[in-house]
Order: sequence, then structure tokens, then C-alpha cells
Amino acid sequence: MSVPAVTAPFLASTVLLGLAGAAKAMNPDYTARALHVAGIKAGRWAVRAGAAAEIAVAVAALAVPNPITGALVGASYLAFAIFVGIALRKGWPLSTCGCFGRRDSVPSRSHLALDIGAVLSAAIWVCGRPRGLSSALSGQPWTGWALLIISALVALMAYIVWTNPLAEARRQ
Repeated sequence: MSVPAVTAPFLASTVLLGLAGAAKAMNPDYTARALHVAGIKAGRWAVRAGAAAEIAVAVAALAVPNPITGALVGASYLAFAIFVGIALRKGWPLSTCGCFGRRDSVPSRSHLALDIGAVLSAAIWVCGRPRGLSSALSGQPWTGWALLIISALVALMAYIVWTNPLAEARRQ
């Protein structure tokens, strides 16, 4: 069985969605501040509720991959892209958007590009009529290990771009 070429980026963005949600649930302060700068009065409880939704969407998309869960992943990233796009357009003084629960991710064009890439990969993946991941992986070379490794590498590269650890190191 062949899987769509966007499966690796889709899996990577889905895993990152869940990890970012977990990070925000543990430390909602940076995201709450970013929302406050944007004029959205959301306290820590609201950020934690949103983080729980991110985790739920990611888990559902990995456990029961179908057009609905794929569309929810895409919708999550679309919301992030809109927020980052507006922040860039309006020049909000954000030191971070709090995506990963710490001061790590300043909204930037590369951040926006990754969000839009995640939206597009989810949309294309959904249009490919996804089937269960276990059956898709079993039909791949090395029983899907290559696809999982590529997905992990894509997730790592995206995380590095989103968090820009070199810029953070220079600030300290």
C-alpha cells in the first residue's frame, strides 16, 4: 500500500502539535502573555484548555487517522498561521508566541511558513483519503521504520526552525 508523499510532514506536524500542547499545558504563561499583547484576554486556564485541545487533536489524528482528524490538525495550524501572520503584519512586540511553553519561538516569516506548510500537508493528506497508519506502515519498506525516521527528522528540523536555539543562545 502506498502512502501519500505528505505523510511524513503530516506525521511530524501532528506530533509537534501534541508536544507543543503538552508544553503549553505545563507552562501557559508565555502563550497567555502573547495572547494578552494581541488583545485577547486569556488566562492560564484558557491556555491550558487550548493546550488540552491540541493534545487531543494530535492523539486522535495519530490513533484514528481519518479526514476529520486530519482536518482538525490542519485547522489548528491554520489558527496558528493566522495569529502569527497578524502579529507580523501589526508588528506586535512579542518576544515569543509561547508555542512550546517557554521563551523560544518569536513569530517570524519562517514560523509562518512552517505553519502554512503544516496546513497544506494536512489538506493534501486528507485529500489522499488516509487509512489507518498501522496498515499504511506495514506496507512500507522496513515495515514503516523509514517513514517514521523521516517523520522524526522533519519534526526535529521544524522544531529547530520554530524555536531557533541559536538566536536564543545569543540573547543570553
